[in-house]
Amino acid sequence: MNKNQQAIAEMRDGNYETAAKLFNEWIEEHPEDPVGYINFGNLLMHINELPRAKAFFEKAIALDEDAATAYYGLGNLFFEQSVYARAQENFQKAIELGLEEADVYYMLGLTLQKEEQFRLALPYLLRATELDQNDDELLFQYGLALAQSDYVTEAEPVFRKVLDRNAQHSDAHYNLGVIDLYHDKPKSARQHFEEALQYQPDHVLAANGKKKVDELIGHDHK
Repeated sequence: MNKNQQAIAEMRDGNYETAAKLFNEWIEEHPEDPVGYINFGNLLMHINELPRAKAFFEKAIALDEDAATAYYGLGNLFFEQSVYARAQENFQKAIELGLEEADVYYMLGLTLQKEEQFRLALPYLLRATELDQNDDELLFQYGLALAQSDYVTEAEPVFRKVLDRNAQHSDAHYNLGVIDLYHDKPKSARQHFEEALQYQPDHVLAANGKKKVDELIGHDHK
Protein backbone atom coordinates (compact mmCIF):
# COMPACT_ATOMS: atom_id res chain seq x y z
CA MET A 1 0.00 0.00 0.00
CA ASN A 2 1.53 3.34 -1.05
CA LYS A 3 1.19 6.61 0.87
CA ASN A 4 -1.74 7.74 -1.29
CA GLN A 5 -3.66 4.53 -0.55
CA GLN A 6 -2.71 4.73 3.14
CA ALA A 7 -4.00 8.30 3.26
CA ILE A 8 -7.33 7.27 1.72
CA ALA A 9 -7.67 4.50 4.35
CA GLU A 10 -6.88 6.98 7.15
CA MET A 11 -9.41 9.43 5.72
CA ARG A 12 -12.12 6.74 5.66
CA ASP A 13 -11.37 6.06 9.34
CA GLY A 14 -11.75 9.78 10.13
CA ASN A 15 -8.03 10.28 10.87
CA TYR A 16 -7.85 13.49 8.87
CA GLU A 17 -4.58 14.83 10.28
CA THR A 18 -2.72 11.60 9.50
CA ALA A 19 -4.35 11.49 6.05
CA ALA A 20 -3.32 15.10 5.35
CA LYS A 21 0.28 14.37 6.33
CA LEU A 22 0.41 11.32 4.03
CA PHE A 23 -1.22 13.15 1.10
CA ASN A 24 1.25 15.98 1.57
CA GLU A 25 4.19 13.58 1.48
CA TRP A 26 2.77 11.84 -1.61
CA ILE A 27 2.38 15.18 -3.42
CA GLU A 28 5.96 16.20 -2.49
CA GLU A 29 7.23 12.89 -3.86
CA HIS A 30 4.93 12.89 -6.94
CA PRO A 31 4.32 16.58 -7.78
CA GLU A 32 3.13 15.78 -11.32
CA ASP A 33 0.47 13.25 -10.23
CA PRO A 34 -3.01 14.89 -10.31
CA VAL A 35 -4.53 12.10 -8.18
CA GLY A 36 -2.69 13.28 -5.07
CA TYR A 37 -4.12 16.78 -5.46
CA ILE A 38 -7.64 15.44 -6.08
CA ASN A 39 -7.53 13.26 -2.97
CA PHE A 40 -6.16 16.10 -0.84
CA GLY A 41 -8.93 18.32 -2.26
CA ASN A 42 -11.53 15.74 -1.19
CA LEU A 43 -10.02 15.68 2.30
CA LEU A 44 -10.15 19.48 2.53
CA MET A 45 -13.82 19.34 1.44
CA HIS A 46 -14.49 16.91 4.33
CA ILE A 47 -13.08 19.37 6.85
CA ASN A 48 -14.83 22.31 5.17
CA GLU A 49 -11.72 24.12 3.95
CA LEU A 50 -13.36 24.96 0.65
CA PRO A 51 -11.00 27.66 -0.73
CA ARG A 52 -7.98 25.36 -0.22
CA ALA A 53 -9.88 22.40 -1.70
CA LYS A 54 -10.67 24.48 -4.80
CA ALA A 55 -6.98 25.28 -5.28
CA PHE A 56 -6.08 21.57 -5.12
CA PHE A 57 -8.74 20.55 -7.65
CA GLU A 58 -7.63 23.35 -9.98
CA LYS A 59 -3.98 22.24 -9.64
CA ALA A 60 -5.03 18.70 -10.63
CA ILE A 61 -6.80 20.07 -13.72
CA ALA A 62 -3.74 22.18 -14.60
CA LEU A 63 -1.70 18.93 -14.57
CA ASP A 64 -4.35 16.92 -16.44
CA GLU A 65 -7.24 18.75 -18.08
CA ASP A 66 -9.04 15.40 -18.51
CA ALA A 67 -9.02 14.60 -14.77
CA ALA A 68 -12.74 13.82 -14.49
CA THR A 69 -12.74 13.36 -10.70
CA ALA A 70 -11.21 16.83 -10.24
CA TYR A 71 -14.20 18.34 -12.04
CA TYR A 72 -16.48 16.19 -9.88
CA GLY A 73 -14.73 17.57 -6.79
CA LEU A 74 -15.21 21.13 -8.02
CA GLY A 75 -18.87 20.35 -8.73
CA ASN A 76 -19.37 19.21 -5.13
CA LEU A 77 -17.57 22.30 -3.87
CA PHE A 78 -19.77 24.69 -5.85
CA PHE A 79 -22.87 22.70 -4.81
CA GLU A 80 -21.88 23.16 -1.14
CA GLN A 81 -21.61 26.90 -1.80
CA SER A 82 -25.01 26.94 -3.60
CA VAL A 83 -23.32 28.13 -6.82
CA TYR A 84 -25.46 25.77 -8.84
CA ALA A 85 -24.62 26.97 -12.36
CA ARG A 86 -20.91 26.31 -11.74
CA ALA A 87 -21.70 22.98 -10.04
CA GLN A 88 -23.75 21.90 -13.06
CA GLU A 89 -20.96 22.88 -15.47
CA ASN A 90 -18.37 20.83 -13.56
CA PHE A 91 -20.55 17.74 -13.09
CA GLN A 92 -21.36 17.77 -16.81
CA LYS A 93 -17.66 18.06 -17.64
CA ALA A 94 -16.87 15.08 -15.39
CA ILE A 95 -19.51 12.99 -17.21
CA GLU A 96 -18.25 14.13 -20.64
CA LEU A 97 -14.78 12.96 -19.60
CA GLY A 98 -16.13 9.50 -18.84
CA LEU A 99 -16.89 9.48 -15.11
CA GLU A 100 -19.60 6.82 -15.14
CA GLU A 101 -20.60 6.63 -11.47
CA ALA A 102 -23.98 6.97 -9.78
CA ASP A 103 -22.77 9.85 -7.56
CA VAL A 104 -21.93 12.26 -10.37
CA TYR A 105 -25.28 11.67 -12.13
CA TYR A 106 -27.09 12.01 -8.80
CA MET A 107 -25.34 15.27 -7.94
CA LEU A 108 -26.02 16.71 -11.40
CA GLY A 109 -29.68 15.75 -11.00
CA LEU A 110 -29.83 17.38 -7.54
CA THR A 111 -28.18 20.52 -8.93
CA LEU A 112 -30.79 20.79 -11.68
CA GLN A 113 -33.53 20.27 -9.07
CA LYS A 114 -32.06 23.16 -7.06
CA GLU A 115 -32.25 25.27 -10.22
CA GLU A 116 -35.90 24.12 -10.59
CA GLN A 117 -35.08 22.42 -13.90
CA PHE A 118 -36.97 19.33 -12.82
CA ARG A 119 -37.48 17.73 -16.23
CA LEU A 120 -33.83 18.22 -17.13
CA ALA A 121 -32.90 16.47 -13.86
CA LEU A 122 -34.88 13.32 -14.75
CA PRO A 123 -32.47 11.51 -17.12
CA TYR A 124 -29.52 12.07 -14.76
CA LEU A 125 -31.40 10.83 -11.69
CA LEU A 126 -32.70 7.85 -13.67
CA ARG A 127 -29.13 7.02 -14.75
CA ALA A 128 -28.00 7.23 -11.12
CA THR A 129 -30.66 4.65 -10.12
CA GLU A 130 -29.46 2.37 -12.94
CA LEU A 131 -25.82 2.60 -11.84
CA ASP A 132 -26.64 2.00 -8.15
CA GLN A 133 -29.78 -0.06 -7.78
CA ASN A 134 -29.56 -0.41 -3.99
CA ASP A 135 -29.66 3.22 -2.87
CA ASP A 136 -33.09 4.27 -1.56
CA GLU A 137 -32.21 7.97 -1.71
CA LEU A 138 -31.33 7.94 -5.41
CA LEU A 139 -34.64 6.25 -6.17
CA PHE A 140 -36.55 8.67 -3.94
CA GLN A 141 -35.01 11.74 -5.63
CA TYR A 142 -35.91 10.31 -9.04
CA GLY A 143 -39.51 9.88 -7.86
CA LEU A 144 -39.49 13.41 -6.48
CA ALA A 145 -38.24 14.85 -9.77
CA LEU A 146 -41.04 12.97 -11.58
CA ALA A 147 -43.61 14.47 -9.19
CA GLN A 148 -42.06 17.94 -9.54
CA SER A 149 -42.30 17.56 -13.33
CA ASP A 150 -46.05 16.78 -13.02
CA TYR A 151 -45.50 13.11 -13.89
CA VAL A 152 -47.56 12.12 -10.85
CA THR A 153 -48.75 8.77 -12.25
CA GLU A 154 -45.14 7.77 -13.01
CA ALA A 155 -43.89 8.98 -9.61
CA GLU A 156 -46.30 6.83 -7.57
CA PRO A 157 -44.76 3.39 -8.31
CA VAL A 158 -41.28 4.82 -7.72
CA PHE A 159 -42.23 5.99 -4.21
CA ARG A 160 -43.87 2.61 -3.56
CA LYS A 161 -40.65 0.89 -4.62
CA VAL A 162 -38.75 3.08 -2.12
CA LEU A 163 -41.12 1.85 0.63
CA ASP A 164 -40.66 -1.76 -0.49
CA ARG A 165 -36.97 -1.29 0.26
CA ASN A 166 -37.37 0.95 3.31
CA ALA A 167 -40.82 0.97 4.92
CA GLN A 168 -39.73 3.80 7.26
CA HIS A 169 -38.88 6.33 4.53
CA SER A 170 -40.98 9.22 5.86
CA ASP A 171 -40.61 11.44 2.76
CA ALA A 172 -41.82 8.63 0.48
CA HIS A 173 -44.89 8.22 2.73
CA TYR A 174 -45.49 11.97 2.64
CA ASN A 175 -45.29 12.14 -1.16
CA LEU A 176 -47.61 9.15 -1.55
CA GLY A 177 -50.03 11.00 0.74
CA VAL A 178 -49.87 14.04 -1.55
CA ILE A 179 -50.48 11.80 -4.58
CA ASP A 180 -53.46 10.16 -2.84
CA LEU A 181 -54.92 13.63 -2.20
CA TYR A 182 -54.35 14.45 -5.86
CA HIS A 183 -56.32 11.29 -6.75
CA ASP A 184 -59.04 12.25 -4.23
CA LYS A 185 -58.25 9.42 -1.80
CA PRO A 186 -58.14 11.32 1.53
CA LYS A 187 -58.29 8.28 3.84
CA SER A 188 -55.33 6.63 2.16
CA ALA A 189 -53.52 10.00 2.16
CA ARG A 190 -54.12 10.35 5.91
CA GLN A 191 -52.60 6.94 6.53
CA HIS A 192 -49.43 7.90 4.65
CA PHE A 193 -49.15 11.21 6.51
CA GLU A 194 -49.58 9.35 9.83
CA GLU A 195 -46.87 6.87 8.90
CA ALA A 196 -44.53 9.70 7.88
CA LEU A 197 -45.10 11.26 11.32
CA GLN A 198 -44.65 7.92 13.06
CA TYR A 199 -41.16 7.58 11.56
CA GLN A 200 -40.34 11.30 11.69
CA PRO A 201 -42.44 13.12 14.33
CA ASP A 202 -41.11 16.57 13.30
CA HIS A 203 -42.17 16.15 9.64
CA VAL A 204 -43.89 19.54 9.28
CA LEU A 205 -45.28 18.91 5.79
CA ALA A 206 -46.82 15.59 6.84
CA ALA A 207 -48.36 17.25 9.91
CA ASN A 208 -49.88 19.94 7.68
CA GLY A 209 -51.10 17.31 5.23
CA LYS A 210 -52.77 15.32 8.02
CA LYS A 211 -54.42 18.47 9.35
CA LYS A 212 -55.75 19.29 5.88
CA VAL A 213 -57.14 15.75 5.48
CA ASP A 214 -58.74 15.89 8.94
CA GLU A 215 -60.57 19.04 7.89
CA LEU A 216 -61.65 17.34 4.66
CA ILE A 217 -63.01 14.15 6.19
CA GLY A 218 -64.02 15.51 9.59
CA HIS A 219 -61.73 13.35 11.72
CA ASP A 220 -61.12 14.36 15.30
CA HIS A 221 -57.76 16.05 15.54
CA LYS A 222 -55.25 13.95 17.38
